[in-house]
Amino acid sequence: MIVPTPDNPRMSTQDLTDAEFAELDELLAATPEPLQPLDASMLDGYLCGVIVQPRLIELDEWLPNIFDYDGGLLPETVDAAWLDKLTELVQRRHAALNRGLVEDGWFDPVILDVDENETPEPLPEDATEEERTARASYDALGPISRALMPWVAGFQHAALCFPELADMPDDAIAAALARLYRHLPAETPEEKEVVETLNREHPLKDLDDAIEELVVTVADLADLTEAERYRVETIRRDTPKVGRNDPCPCGSGRKYKQCHGSN
Repeated sequence: MIVPTPDNPRMSTQDLTDAEFAELDELLAATPEPLQPLDASMLDGYLCGVIVQPRLIELDEWLPNIFDYDGGLLPETVDAAWLDKLTELVQRRHAALNRGLVEDGWFDPVILDVDENETPEPLPEDATEEERTARASYDALGPISRALMPWVAGFQHAALCFPELADMPDDAIAAALARLYRHLPAETPEEKEVVETLNREHPLKDLDDAIEELVVTVADLADLTEAERYRVETIRRDTPKVGRNDPCPCGSGRKYKQCHGSN
């Protein structure tokens, strides 16, 4: 969890206001081209995907991935004030999500409104077969999954950037990921079969029901990985520990406490 420290006393764990969420979305959209940044909803899912990893991931490792979905890096000439403000808001949201999962097992995800009557732009005549397949997979999604898809795509982005979570040999983790990924376009026969099974055995009544399942699933993942995430490695010594009254190993002939152990 990111918390205020003596080195960073201004860092707050207070969650963002609606105005700050809007500001964050605008700051992300101002990422220099040709980079393709996450939007506010995808970022929210990405941060949760970072938090539930089986190891603690530091800011300098996860932050760069929000600026380009394909792994591009910010130019060295980027506006420092823009980057500082964006980083501050992202850190606060990360801390608030972490706190919500640790203390309450709950958080309010950023889900964008979707106009069910909006018609997607038609594909160009020269669209590739891959593009046509992707469009068909998207069109097959119901309105609930279309609303949740950006958030889940952000979570999946974290899982691809940091594959330790998906690589854990735990059926409960695999099942939890399947419950999230049901809201992404199914591209393979296996994925389609999983989605059909979930829709049949665990149908979602409405968007509120789906959001509740999403949050509970992320909380489950946080619980499943907690022991590994906070595991402390036992320090193994190559040589026996030197007692304070033992001869100093430097060969001076003095006791360790009077030689190198006096510092």
